[in-house]
Amino acid sequence: MHPATIQRFSTALTTLLLLVALPGLARAHCDSLDGPVITEARTALEQQDVTPVLKWVQPRDEAAIRDAFARTLAVRQLGPEAKKLADTYFFETLVRIHRAGEGAPFTGLKSAGSTEPIIAKADQTLADGSADALADAVAKHVAQGIRERFARAAEARVHAAESVETGREFVERYVTYVHYVEGIAQAAEGGSHEGHADLAEERSAPQRAP
Repeated sequence: MHPATIQRFSTALTTLLLLVALPGLARAHCDSLDGPVITEARTALEQQDVTPVLKWVQPRDEAAIRDAFARTLAVRQLGPEAKKLADTYFFETLVRIHRAGEGAPFTGLKSAGSTEPIIAKADQTLADGSADALADAVAKHVAQGIRERFARAAEARVHAAESVETGREFVERYVTYVHYVEGIAQAAEGGSHEGHADLAEERSAPQRAP
């Protein structure tokens, strides 16, 4: 297989896992109380320095985060219960604005431990300095998904001509199988989460003076 084809297929596997095979992972990850956004938010509050969390929002939202941070620090001084409430307010505000910057809804904070293992592994690869384990896990997951959908479609195809009902069952399984494979092809062409790509482009663009 040509190296370029291998690279495109590898990208497709990763993207498909995150966008197609396991829908909702990004929400669970960003919104989780032990996810990277809130983990850095806790550190920022303890150190009374908002700078570390500003990277999670777009430039136009910095003022709102700074304001929420200042309010949170002021309320935290009123006692343990006030501190807990203030922290929750800041976490919700930060995650909500972060998600809005991705073009995604905020549906509330998720409990610690809600992050899917494959996403936790993605985070760990950055700490480890190697993506090999993640690539293997993604390839295994998607290959299993293809085989399972193929098997169901192939089984139904054998009986597709027996009746209208069995024909419809085949069509349903066929569509599921083909759409899954189609998702791989589309991911290979796109190569990244559209929302994240747009966000990265906006952040990398030179900022104009007001």
